[in-house]
Amino acid sequence: MNKITVGLVVFSSAVSFALAGTEYTGKEMKQTAVQPQECFYADQELDVSLWGTYIFAGTDQGHIGAPNFFFGDPLGDRYLQADHAWGGGIDAKYFWHKYFGFGIEGFAVDAKRTEFDFTGLPNAGEFTFTKTDDRRVIGGVLGTITIRYPIGCSRFAPYGIAGVGGIFGGGERDTIVPATGGGFVTEHGGTQSKVMGQFGGGVEVRITRHSGWINDFSWNVVDGPKNNFGMVRSGLNFAF
Repeated sequence: MNKITVGLVVFSSAVSFALAGTEYTGKEMKQTAVQPQECFYADQELDVSLWGTYIFAGTDQGHIGAPNFFFGDPLGDRYLQADHAWGGGIDAKYFWHKYFGFGIEGFAVDAKRTEFDFTGLPNAGEFTFTKTDDRRVIGGVLGTITIRYPIGCSRFAPYGIAGVGGIFGGGERDTIVPATGGGFVTEHGGTQSKVMGQFGGGVEVRITRHSGWINDFSWNVVDGPKNNFGMVRSGLNFAF
């Protein structure tokens, strides 16, 4: 009987210590609870992006030459007047909700065109004809809407973009006209400003909560035939 009594006392003491230990451990767990994970994208976020861009004409320029100039048949792109160009830009967007934002975008590219010049009469030895490279800056400004879809709280957010605005710096024309006193000269037209629309999509990868890497493609529709072009962008985004 004495052994049974001693055994019960020892068992009761062990249970008491175990329960006390469990309560203490629970308090420790409450004190060291893991905080909720912070997502990389947020509501009411201002994003400013700096990027480089490559653009290419929707209509090939490789076949443009003197016959097209003389007969007034510009078969290639009529605004960029170049197969491709490089440049850069900046845009700012405000996301009132992490899925929807509106903003403004501006870009500029170095686009080289071939300029033709004819002076004189169309007879052997009575005219001069030259063609030179004409380098100029073509730029645009657009208002934009962005719809993005952050994947959970991950770093990745696919997005779609659409915009409308204006483009300037291209669309020149070289035209042969009669010269005063006889013969012909070339009249070089100035640049034109056009309305343009933009739509496309891409993906952003956040490096930190306040910085990310963007890559996207857009198709740009410029007022008038054979003026459209594609734009590839890559750069850094800063979120505030």
